[in-house]
Amino acid sequence: MAGFRSPSAGLRALQPDAFGADPSGERMARIRRSPHFKDGVFQNPGGAARTRPSGSPLGFAKNYFDKESRSRRAPTAPIPVHATTLADIARPPATGLRLTWMGHSTVLAEIDGHRVLFDPVWGERCSPFPFAGPKRLHPAPVPLATIGTVDVIVISHDHYDHLDMPTIKALAGMDTVFAVPLGVGAHLEQWGVPADRLRELDWHESTEVGGLTLTATPARHFCGRGLRNTQHTLWASWVVAGDGHRIFHSGDTGYFEGFKDIGAEHGPFDATMIQLGAYSEFWPDIHMTPEEALRAHLDLQGGRPHGVLLPIHWGTFNLAPHAWAEPAEWTADVTSDAGQALASPHPGEPFEPAGKVPADRWWQAISTPIARPWREGESSKPTPAPQGDMDLAGDR
Repeated sequence: MAGFRSPSAGLRALQPDAFGADPSGERMARIRRSPHFKDGVFQNPGGAARTRPSGSPLGFAKNYFDKESRSRRAPTAPIPVHATTLADIARPPATGLRLTWMGHSTVLAEIDGHRVLFDPVWGERCSPFPFAGPKRLHPAPVPLATIGTVDVIVISHDHYDHLDMPTIKALAGMDTVFAVPLGVGAHLEQWGVPADRLRELDWHESTEVGGLTLTATPARHFCGRGLRNTQHTLWASWVVAGDGHRIFHSGDTGYFEGFKDIGAEHGPFDATMIQLGAYSEFWPDIHMTPEEALRAHLDLQGGRPHGVLLPIHWGTFNLAPHAWAEPAEWTADVTSDAGQALASPHPGEPFEPAGKVPADRWWQAISTPIARPWREGESSKPTPAPQGDMDLAGDR
């Protein structure tokens, strides 16, 4: 790959520019003109979202650092990564649509003759520092240098587990387009992506890349990479439509009624990639539980089971107090109850939504038993923590 640089070298040294760059000039002027930017910050649909742990700092720390809790938040054996080869992803999909979940929120989508890479993260840690922060629980299934030609790279927002500086620097040498939410382009230009290869969109704006239409759609989350979070970069979900297929990538988001509007305007979808990990009662507004993710999927599909739901944002990094495999197990349960098709691939396992969809619960062999209290008539919703914000820095 021309211009490729391995991200590992960047991870072995300090990363002084990992915080990125604040928008300025015409980019900042465009941000101020956005209808979603008010009172100096981007606004969430449905009102302000709690973005940091609520309740007692002691209660959160006890929950997170408890010995039993720590043991549940990691697999009991190595995660079985699919032995994906270059040939697996070089052969065109027979049905015109193939998805390969690389772990966390990274997905390679091959759609109607084009290749889209969502939220590429090949780094060892989602952190500004190579020596601290959440570390990968499994290796990247495919070396970045062998992933081949990509038509467009899509970024959902600027948190470290979705926007990885070493990976972006490695990809900057590719002759490809980057589709990003408004303001995020400042980071990419800082890291070597030419301005003429950036498509920077506000919610409801679209861009054409080859035969694909990419639309930035709303999400309920937040942004920021540094200790001084200016809230000047937008977060988004994404719709990608080709000649014959439509797919949706949620990015990071809490549940909100806007999924119905996205589905009505852009759906139904052949596949949705829905974030459903790193949820917690300590930050209930910015990530979704499995039940909420299923609800979002059905909203996007007009209220009926349709297409395939691919869970993302779980299994690769330890970012929340819940058990490591809980998101996958609970999602398999609730989708089965609803009669909704679920894809549960190993990291790196390509599949075609219109073909044979991986559905085995492979995580059960390497995880501690997972309690499902709602099976006994109890609520599946976590008990709300006492209110009162606490200032606990950290990316989710």
